[in-house]
Amino acid sequence: MLRRSTLAAQPPLPLLVTGISGVAGYNVLPYLQARYPGQVVGIRQRDNWRLSGPGIEECNAEDRTAMERLFEKYRFAAVLDCAGNCALKSCELDPAMAWRINVDGVGNLLDMCVTRQVRFVHLSIDLVFSGTNGGGHVETDPTDPVTVYGKSMVAAEEMILAADRQACILRISLPMGVSFNGHAGAIDWIQSRFKKDKPATLYFDEIRTPTYTDCLNELCEAALGSDLAGLYHAGGPRRLSLYNIAQIINRVGGYDPELLIGCPRKMAGPIPPRAGNVTLNSTKLSEALGFEPLDPWPLAEEFVPTHAEWHFERGGFKGSKELLAEVLYRNPAKAGG
Repeated sequence: MLRRSTLAAQPPLPLLVTGISGVAGYNVLPYLQARYPGQVVGIRQRDNWRLSGPGIEECNAEDRTAMERLFEKYRFAAVLDCAGNCALKSCELDPAMAWRINVDGVGNLLDMCVTRQVRFVHLSIDLVFSGTNGGGHVETDPTDPVTVYGKSMVAAEEMILAADRQACILRISLPMGVSFNGHAGAIDWIQSRFKKDKPATLYFDEIRTPTYTDCLNELCEAALGSDLAGLYHAGGPRRLSLYNIAQIINRVGGYDPELLIGCPRKMAGPIPPRAGNVTLNSTKLSEALGFEPLDPWPLAEEFVPTHAEWHFERGGFKGSKELLAEVLYRNPAKAGG
């Protein structure tokens, strides 16, 4: 099976990217803008005024009137929807807000895409599952989210599948790349604790299938330019607990191993509830595309923990923030690509 997405057709242009303050959207926007200069527009929430630059518009997706004006202005031929409030605690405390952003905003976009015959690709999440059924989820597994965030994402998925048979939904896991605000992404949040010599507590039994944003960028481009329709899992091939992920960041970044604390998720507070093993099986996606779109994170086996105290074992190895940026934020296999 092929390893590269060079067979993907060019996405319909011009293209709208939503949710550019999130890790996935923040990384895919400059990638697509570089690939298709002057043809890709990103939108941010109005109150996020610090996020600005060429090709960025302020527009809340849940504001239907503003969204209609934007569609009339640019005449989009495709939409990559990366939007959504993924702050688990905020969503639990304010379900109306979660529904407004994660469901109503998608509904507005969907209506405009269907009436204008616009290609629609939507990013969903592995947290539509509770993680109590052993992981390795395939697309036909029933959803059973434990959080308001997960429930709102399920509602958005169901709405899309019912309204647009040509739309494509990609369920992703943790996107591993830089974040706009420096602490929203998994790497950024964990590293921000270690940088300040503060402890970080992560769970032994919340297990995910993280992906490099370098891979997700290419996958989104391929999906937009394809005729993929329906639901596909887009989790990476390596399964790691949140504790494992923090071990990797701690050791590769050269941080004090004593700062990492592990615990079972039952020790977490009641808000937000934590999912368990929500790992994704992405075989359907690779078979549909004809190539393997996602490399394991991290790419090198030497950076994969082998036991609970692995991050203490340094020997002659010297981690650094620079090394972390080279091998965890970015996919070394795509360096210079």
